[in-house]
Amino acid sequence: MAVGTLTALPVKPPRVINRRVAAGAMVLAPLAVVPLAVLAAATTLLPLPPLVSAALAVGLVALGSRGLHLDGLADTADGLAASYDRERALEIMRRGDSGPAGVATVTLLLIVQCGALAGAIGAGHGAATAGVAVIAGRCVLSACCARGLPAARPEGLGATVAGAVPVAVAALVFLLAAALAAVVPGWPWWRGPLAVAVAYLVGGLVCWRCVRRFGGITGDVLGACVESAFTAALVALCA
Repeated sequence: MAVGTLTALPVKPPRVINRRVAAGAMVLAPLAVVPLAVLAAATTLLPLPPLVSAALAVGLVALGSRGLHLDGLADTADGLAASYDRERALEIMRRGDSGPAGVATVTLLLIVQCGALAGAIGAGHGAATAGVAVIAGRCVLSACCARGLPAARPEGLGATVAGAVPVAVAALVFLLAAALAAVVPGWPWWRGPLAVAVAYLVGGLVCWRCVRRFGGITGDVLGACVESAFTAALVALCA
């Protein structure tokens, strides 16, 4: 479920999708996107101008995830920009089109992602930055699906994964991600954990805002959290 949902890799779907399987998929999300992280890291090593390499790496990550998270980001932005009526906002998010808020949000985040990664490439640690940021962006999924977080709708991906991950397990994912980021060569030991913490902070703020506005999480909200955390990690690592 993790690989089939978060990447474009062709895998057989699980025979049963229940809350236990869904929780496992959210916890294993970082492992499922390791191929995307490796691909992005390798792309930054191409003998091209930094901005070109960065744009290709960001584009390949989006392509490798079928644009799922960018679509969720656009829908979430449109929902947040709609009226404060919860049902109206959720109905706007259900539509397949993207409004001005969604288009502007996706465009701005892609610009920031490419610019931040280009800065890291120019500083000589583009590969490590791309790999850590891709993984950190998916680590936040377990936190956004932790116990106590409700679903905004009774159906859809959000209803399946909302509140499915034990808080202790979500905390363990964070600690493991921070610990692994601390041993990545090419920068001081604290930079990787700091980037993971910033990714969690920004992704958590997006999740918190959406829960307040929509009454819970949806699949689109999770996509917005991933893209926001990914962007935040890139910025933290290039600073």
